[in-house]
Order: sequence, then C-alpha cells, then structure tokens
Amino acid sequence: MPSAPATARPLRFPVRQPGGPRSSLFLALIAVCTAVTAANIYLAAPLLPLIARDYGSTAPAVAWIASVAQGGYAVGLLFFAPLGDSANRRRLVAALTVVTAVALIGAAAAPGTAVLAVAVFVAAAATVIPQLLVPLVAERAPADRRARHVAAVIAGLFTGIVAARVLGGLAGQAFGWRWVFAGSAVLTLLLGLATARALPSERRSGAPSFLAGIAALPGLLRRSPDLWRACVRQAGMYGAWSAVWTSLALLLTGPAYGLSTAAAGLFGLFGLTASAVAPLAGGMVDRFGAAKVVRTAFLVAAVSVPLFWLGGHVLVALFAAAVAIHAALVASHVANQTLALTTTATPAAANTAYVVSGFAGGALASALAGPAFGHLGWHGVCAVAGVWLLLGWAATAVRR
Repeated sequence: MPSAPATARPLRFPVRQPGGPRSSLFLALIAVCTAVTAANIYLAAPLLPLIARDYGSTAPAVAWIASVAQGGYAVGLLFFAPLGDSANRRRLVAALTVVTAVALIGAAAAPGTAVLAVAVFVAAAATVIPQLLVPLVAERAPADRRARHVAAVIAGLFTGIVAARVLGGLAGQAFGWRWVFAGSAVLTLLLGLATARALPSERRSGAPSFLAGIAALPGLLRRSPDLWRACVRQAGMYGAWSAVWTSLALLLTGPAYGLSTAAAGLFGLFGLTASAVAPLAGGMVDRFGAAKVVRTAFLVAAVSVPLFWLGGHVLVALFAAAVAIHAALVASHVANQTLALTTTATPAAANTAYVVSGFAGGALASALAGPAFGHLGWHGVCAVAGVWLLLGWAATAVRR
C-alpha cells in the first residue's frame, strides 16, 4: 500500500481544471463509459423471462443468474479496484475492456444456464472500470466541489442501470436476449478503449500486487470508522434496492400484472430519478455533510418498503416506491462514496472496500429475493428489502 498521501501525485489529470472544456469532456467520457459498463452488470435481470423461455425453464428458476452478476462484480472489485493506487490505469482499463467484451460475446453464445452464468460472472468481474476512475475524479476535484464531481460519475452509473432495464427489455423483446449481450460487448469495447486512450500516461514504481491490495483492506477498515460505517450502510441500502429491483420483472410479467418483457422494461424509466437526484445530492453533501444526507436517504428508503409491499397489486404504489428507492439509493451512494474516497490516503483501496461491501450486500439480498419470491411471492421480496435496511442502519448505530 502506498504510504504517500493521494494529493502528492502529479496534478496532470484534466479533471483538476474545473470549468475548462477539456475537463468537461473528459468527465463526460467517464460518465458515458460508466453508464455502458454498469449496464453490463444488470443486463440479465430484465431478460430473465426470455432466458428462461429459451432454455425451457421458469423465470424464478433462473433468477439466480442476476445475483451471479453482482457477485462477480464484487469479486472483480476486490481484485482489480485496489490496483488503482499502484497500476498503470491506461493499460489496466484497456485489458479489462477486452476481457469484458469477450465474456459478453460468450454470454450471447451460451448453450445453457451454466455457461451463461460463467460468462456473466467473468463479464461482471472485469467491468470494474468506473471504480478505477472515480477515485481520480475525487482526488483531483476542488474540495468544495468534490461531491458534485463524484455525483456526475454516479449519475452515469445509474443511467446505465436504467438503460439495462429499459433498452435491454425492449431490445430483448425485439431481437432476442442474445443480441442484447452482443450489442453491449460492442459498446463496451468502443467506450472502454476510448477512455483508456484518453487517460494520462502514468509511471509508477513497483509491480502492482493483487494480494497486497486485498490484504490491506481489513486494516484500512479498522483504522477508519467513517469508512466502515459507509461500507455497512451502503450494503444495507444497496441490498434493499437490489432485492426489489432484480425481482421486479418477475412481478410485472407474472399473474399480478401480466406485462410483456418490453413493457416491464419500460418500468425502469422510473430509475431516471437517480440520474436527476445525483447532482442535487452532490450539492447537499458539499453543503451539509455526508451524515445528514445518509440519514435522510434511509428515511426515504424506509417509506419505500411498505409502498413496494402495496405495489404487489396497486400499480400507482409501485410507481411511487420506485421513485423513492432510487432517490434514496443515489443520495446515500453519493454521500457514502464521497466519504469513503476522502477518509484515507489510499482512495482506490478505500473505494474498493466501499463498493465491494455494497455489491456483496446487493448480491446476497438478490440471491435471497429469488427464493423468497418463489415461496412467499412479492411480499417475501419486500420483507428481504426491509430486513436489509434495518441491518444496515442498526449495525452502524451501535458502534461509535
């Protein structure tokens, strides 16, 4: 782990020049690349009914593939994201882009669920490019606008999640789910290589170590209570969101509503709330601090759970719940990630601990949501979401 403070690095990164055209263009490129790569993690969720039909199964029986993607992303973060403190990011981003594209092509050609799950896992594990770049954005941004810069990247991330559900569902209905994976492979390759080319050259002494980055994480969490708190709270928040959002296609295409895959995918447009809230949340964090924003976000998320419960048979309640949970998730994410990136001298390692915690919580919650839906229906999914929120807040409230 590098011992020098993050601010000691050369200030040649273009985002360091706020307001300039080069800064704006580069930040926009990062946001678009983030949108495309984030979509890869959620491609399977809106396509589950089509995948099940193709393989002669049922949607609940293949719901586990969505959690495999999140678990793969968590594993990729654990191994690759800490390298942002030591590796040449240009080469690392290019290599991960190629691996992701190849894995997505493998998913498009998968003959069965086992091969599809492996390909989805590899693609999600390699598509960690945004988490290699966001620490640089936070480091180089002016202190009074840091959360706003982080929020711009987070807005791209949630736009990608919405695109995965909306465009993925529409394209899957029109062309088949395999073409969705193939198209994403092409977009990932183009945007990822363009981003790698735009990165500044870096000369770093010493060879980056996968194991060293992982070994440093427990000590980093022990030394920084703020980082630990951000990790646990976001794991709870992300788990609650993941439980309902990855199971939503099962509800909308099931007997309760009987929608097509394309119509169910359009429901993801409510996720645009996240893209709109991100800049507002960034300004609030810069002005009022992360703690107040996180508390407000948890209150909004707590209100969304009974609305989701009611949404099992009242569509308007489902609309309101979708807006509330996305607003809560993105506000909490902007606040917690800004805190994680600024609480230690090794922002890439801290960001790894933070994002891995969030996605591990999301993967576990979505893995439980599938069986809960199969045995208890939509109300079982809502119960999983409520428990995750409670655990995320209660676990941090008792430690000082």
